[in-house]
Amino acid sequence: MAGTSEAFVGLGRAVVAAVTLVATGAAAAGAQQAADIDAELVTRVVSTLAADSMGGRDAYTPYGMRAAEYLAGEFRAAGLQSPAGADGYLQRFSTRTLTVGTGRVVVNGRQLLPNQIAMRLGGGDIDWETGDVPVIVVGPDDEPLTTVTSVANAGFDALVLIDEAHREGFGSLVQLFRRPVRVLSSATGAAVVLALTRGAEDSTYRITHTVTAVEEPLANVVGVLPGRRTDEFVLFSAHYDHLGFERPIFGDSIANGANDNASGTAAVVALAKYFAARGTPERTLLFAAFTAEEVGGFGSRHYSRQLNADQVVAMFNIEMIGKPAAAGPNQAWITGFDRSSFGQILQQASAGSGFQFVPDPYPSFRLFSRSDNLTLALLGVPAHSISTTPIDTDQDYHKFSDEVETLDQQHMLRTIRAIARASEPIVAGRATPTRVDPATVGP
Repeated sequence: MAGTSEAFVGLGRAVVAAVTLVATGAAAAGAQQAADIDAELVTRVVSTLAADSMGGRDAYTPYGMRAAEYLAGEFRAAGLQSPAGADGYLQRFSTRTLTVGTGRVVVNGRQLLPNQIAMRLGGGDIDWETGDVPVIVVGPDDEPLTTVTSVANAGFDALVLIDEAHREGFGSLVQLFRRPVRVLSSATGAAVVLALTRGAEDSTYRITHTVTAVEEPLANVVGVLPGRRTDEFVLFSAHYDHLGFERPIFGDSIANGANDNASGTAAVVALAKYFAARGTPERTLLFAAFTAEEVGGFGSRHYSRQLNADQVVAMFNIEMIGKPAAAGPNQAWITGFDRSSFGQILQQASAGSGFQFVPDPYPSFRLFSRSDNLTLALLGVPAHSISTTPIDTDQDYHKFSDEVETLDQQHMLRTIRAIARASEPIVAGRATPTRVDPATVGP
């Protein structure tokens, strides 16, 4: 994250060299008046992504790649450029699913049995001896789950010695820790080994364990509209993946994900076409359709590694806008509203328009930390999700019934138009949201 990625450095230079600016203010004004959200495009994208032929867009199936290739064509037709490093708008990467192989754990000269061991994998084989990693002790009067959770979230390799007094509860930790782990192939996480034995911080140990890794290819769909400011980015994003095939209910086995999140993805495509029709923006605009949000946010995690977060001015992450908010139509809510001035800027820009942007009405759901905005928010970016769906009462969320027929197409169109209008001060460089404090962002 120390500097701008080579892809966007090269992009910025190409913009300066190649982009022909609008010659006169009158011409620019004419382009802006001509641009509008393409209603037919929105309907087509939602209907195509949520069709049975897309198989529910599970990221780890051919249907996920089919959706990505379709969206790449839509990005091209919208007038976006494919960034350097992308393969025709496809930003290819992979994850690995890790499974524990064979090995042994010896503590204080005693080799432990398999039912006394559990481990969370970090990305590679484990080969530790005394002094290599910290040793944390859970005594007979301590609470194992609290300690183990804290260590697992700490981000460093560790050996946790759990007193044999907790033998009865150790089984649940074994079940949790022995599950396969999925990680970005470009990342190495922290490994944590749990050992049911009596010990102390100065215990000796020798631990070796192999890891089996299976590579799984994925692809984000990415595009760019070069602006005059080549080092200031505004990102419009949504995840295009969904749940895929599930256990059939009344003969339907496809979770089509029309609202979640074909609606948000269609918004990104429509906004791309809208801004491209307006000519060269002041700030450079990035557009991304992320994969694998439903299984850990791997698409946005990979994408964020390609950027210098300090240069990302704002992130408009669009999630589930196919249904009116509980408070009524012409309203969208913003997650993490109080984390930056992003929401206030949108409110000011939409004043008098008849459409409102309000704080997330579901704080107990912790939605700010449950979507693709999280990765960049943890890096300080004013990265927020915009939604309209009454998530607490929606009968179709993650259900087979999330079909195109359940969507309010006119509401969706009004919402996209409102986002386009409210984003204008940020896109034009007249407003810059305050940064998010990463310390206030939960995992």
